[in-house]
Amino acid sequence: MNHILHITTPRLELLPCSLEVTQAVIAQNKSQVEKLLGVTVPDDWYAGQVLDFFPRYAQMLIEEPSYLGWGVSLMIHASDCTLIGDLGFGGKPDAQGTVELGYEVLPKYRNQGYAFEAVQALVNFAFTQPELKRIIAHSPQDIMASCRILEKLGMQHLETFNSPDYPTAPILKWQMTLESNSGHE
Repeated sequence: MNHILHITTPRLELLPCSLEVTQAVIAQNKSQVEKLLGVTVPDDWYAGQVLDFFPRYAQMLIEEPSYLGWGVSLMIHASDCTLIGDLGFGGKPDAQGTVELGYEVLPKYRNQGYAFEAVQALVNFAFTQPELKRIIAHSPQDIMASCRILEKLGMQHLETFNSPDYPTAPILKWQMTLESNSGHE
């Protein structure tokens, strides 16, 4: 991915999570994360689902620094310099040019359009990278706000399946291709 410092939207800054920040997150050293980023990190961010991915992401960055930008990005609320969520991909595009997208916004900042704003900006930027052909995402059927974001982005529902990791509702699999994204910038 082209080297980027950050992506800016009207209300957010999206910062690719560096190895140094990733290691501070893994150590749950909140003050170090705040110092490195120059932002406030709410306590409830550490309850997020993405934290399970950070050890794997750190290893990815150690083995191949070019994963920066294809992993976790941090969602910073520009007006109050607060970390409000995270988003990103599970790694570089595979042999078919596919990446998996994930995102999460802290409860206090939900239902205000931040997830859509951030995801749209990241997806639009990612599709400028020549190796990317398709983005997939998964969302539990009972999390309607997430499903609406994916629909609004123009993602197409591919399939529904059950997962032992989320027994309360079926999982919806979505996709967006380079061609289908061209009308959503």
